[in-house]
Amino acid sequence: MTTHAHAPAPVLAERYLLSPDMIADPYGHLDALREQAPVHWSPLHHAWLVTGYEQVMSCLRDPAVSADRVRPLMDAVPQGAREDAERAFGILSRWMVFNDPPQHRRLRRVFQEAFAARAVARYRTFTEKASRAVLARKAVPGSTGDLMAGVAKPLPALVFARWLGIPPTDAPSFWYWNTRVADLVLGTAQEESEYRASLQALVSLEDYLGALVARRRAEPGDDLISQVLREGRVGDSVSEEEFVGMLTQMAFAGGETTSNLIANTVLALLTRPDQLAAVRAEPELAQGAVEETLRLDGPSKMSIRTAARDVDLDSRTLRAGDRIFLVTAAANRDPARFPDPGRFDVRRSGATHLGFGFGAHFCIGAALARLVAVAVVRTLVCDHPGLTLADPGGLAWQPSLLNRGLTALPVHY
Repeated sequence: MTTHAHAPAPVLAERYLLSPDMIADPYGHLDALREQAPVHWSPLHHAWLVTGYEQVMSCLRDPAVSADRVRPLMDAVPQGAREDAERAFGILSRWMVFNDPPQHRRLRRVFQEAFAARAVARYRTFTEKASRAVLARKAVPGSTGDLMAGVAKPLPALVFARWLGIPPTDAPSFWYWNTRVADLVLGTAQEESEYRASLQALVSLEDYLGALVARRRAEPGDDLISQVLREGRVGDSVSEEEFVGMLTQMAFAGGETTSNLIANTVLALLTRPDQLAAVRAEPELAQGAVEETLRLDGPSKMSIRTAARDVDLDSRTLRAGDRIFLVTAAANRDPARFPDPGRFDVRRSGATHLGFGFGAHFCIGAALARLVAVAVVRTLVCDHPGLTLADPGGLAWQPSLLNRGLTALPVHY
């Protein structure tokens, strides 16, 4: 085990990032930590907490800071569920998000064209029609409902299923598996039975997508799988097994992140009447609202890395094997980078936030997530003038180290 006699004493009292108060609102503590020690060894988390913008950027650029974290995920699985884990973690090892260059670059290149902004733009009309159709059913003026369950979750699911080419009859199983996989990857699975369900769901998801790839080889369609197969890289630069493994990552990442982004943006606007009024007066500012949410209260709080070798960062030495929490939720509020960083401003411009990461691991699905979130937020706030929070004091957040998502968002439509 690595020792840290070289690390200074904590500058703040240790706060467990999964404690209820930190889940509810981590930002005050993270701001104070960034101000006092932007690179801080946390004995409680057995990890370095990197909270400064420049320090996080340095890590994202440094090849010695590795994205491979399949082993820590496997170590978290209870002993009784380990026998189910071998194939599931083999699948995770093929996710490009858990691979470093040059492997990451080789895997990512397969999807580069399909995720380009011009390719994603083809789904704008479908997304806008789907938004209006779902809202016509779920957001009836005068009614009350859970915006998370009724709108923020099903709309990205509709778009991503269409994009991947999932037949509507398969959607319930497909999204059940995705939810369970999210429990595993985002650390919300706690009990042995939950881990078993999540591991089995990942295996079932890969089996399903493998069969779908075979079907699309025989009967191509207008979807992501068919497009990538037509480009000829599967079986050439990547194996079919790698391709199917990466599809499980695409399936998982698309729905969860975008759902939370939609809900967090709506919450941000409903708690800031001046910003809500600005978007209603100029609907194109919905894009700015989504970007400010990604910066100020986005769906991702941090990403986890490992030091592949010793790294010097901000007068600290991160030893080979150390875990590193790149706390983008703190970096995105760094006053050295963002003027008046605690203010939500739909007209903000200038510095680039890290809500979708940076560099080699910049979120490949960012263009599609933005397309869906902007369409849904714009339609919601502009076509529903009566939209208000139904229970402002009763909101609860998912107990996750990595993601920032509401359990529900009760609203009056």
